[in-house]
Amino acid sequence: MKKLTISIFLSFCVVCLFSCKQQTNNADSTVKGGVAEISDSTKVIVPEFAEGFRVKYLQDGVRLLEIEDPQKEKKTTYRFALLPQDMKDAEVPSEYTKIHVPVKSMICMTSLQLSNVIALDACDKVVGITSTRHLFNKKMNDQIKSGKTAKIGIEGNFDNEVIMGLNPDVIFISPFKRGGYDAMRETGIPLVPHLGYKEMTPLGQAEWVKFISLFTGQEKEANELFDKIVKRYNQLKKLASGVKQRPTVFSGEMRGGNWYAVGGKSFLAQLFNDAGATYFLKDNEESGGVTLDFETVYSQADQADFWRIVNSFDGTFSYDALKAMDSRYADFKAFKDKAIVYCNMRDVPFYENMPMEPQEVLADLIHIFHPELLPNHKPVFYHRLK
Repeated sequence: MKKLTISIFLSFCVVCLFSCKQQTNNADSTVKGGVAEISDSTKVIVPEFAEGFRVKYLQDGVRLLEIEDPQKEKKTTYRFALLPQDMKDAEVPSEYTKIHVPVKSMICMTSLQLSNVIALDACDKVVGITSTRHLFNKKMNDQIKSGKTAKIGIEGNFDNEVIMGLNPDVIFISPFKRGGYDAMRETGIPLVPHLGYKEMTPLGQAEWVKFISLFTGQEKEANELFDKIVKRYNQLKKLASGVKQRPTVFSGEMRGGNWYAVGGKSFLAQLFNDAGATYFLKDNEESGGVTLDFETVYSQADQADFWRIVNSFDGTFSYDALKAMDSRYADFKAFKDKAIVYCNMRDVPFYENMPMEPQEVLADLIHIFHPELLPNHKPVFYHRLK
């Protein structure tokens, strides 16, 4: 009996030692969220607001990146294993596509992707873009003029010969848009979805700068930049949270017989709310664009206090110019009160800079909706049309 007791005790000790060793190893390899311990924690990417990507850190600097639709409309998960440049190969699950980082060259398909790159001052890595329309960034324009960056066509009609000639390390795509990527896959270049445009909050969208930093090797810079954005955004949000009167705002214009706006769960609706206003479709459950007829919009927005418009108007936009587009516009209270919140993309790098400057957008809106809160603010993107 005594021998049996000793045997059980020894077995228990072995189990405990193994368990302790297992926990110690786990502690060395992972921290909160399954992130491996690395020497410089400032380089660890842990999304706080973005819903579309997550990162798991393995030993030897390998990172497993998973990308999903932030709005959960599509069920596809895209998986990539990011390997250090000096690592020849690594054992990773077969469903992960291997990419060595930091990359030396990339192609950007959207202004949102480019906004992340510009914010990180990594334009020199961009060898191809889809369009130069409304491109303001001097460095990118200079690269296009010099031939360092090429135009590769538009979605649905890419020039694969140009793409293969550029031979980038990675191509960032928007797989849920018009597409044209099937032929591009034949090039063998990794196609990495960038789904920041589907995030439902301004900070969630801006946080995709961290995503891009995983490929450019600028994780520390991305974390520092985003922390500053969050701090200022939350300061402004708090400033507007105590307003007694919340004006109503609607958005969009008629195009081709339809009124295009965004749903009540969109990042724009969130911006209005954080700026101390109420979006006219606040009860709508859509997070993306919505198509309405004029009568539906008018029935809900005829007495709205403000009207937000973003367009690309050739010339000086005015109330007369707006009325000339559709005489019914003049019936809205916001038109009569000269309360249009306006941005002309011909004059302002809206889609190029706005995603990475939600704090500036919020400040613009607060200044317009509640001028007493930010009386000395100088508009960056939006101004009240006079």
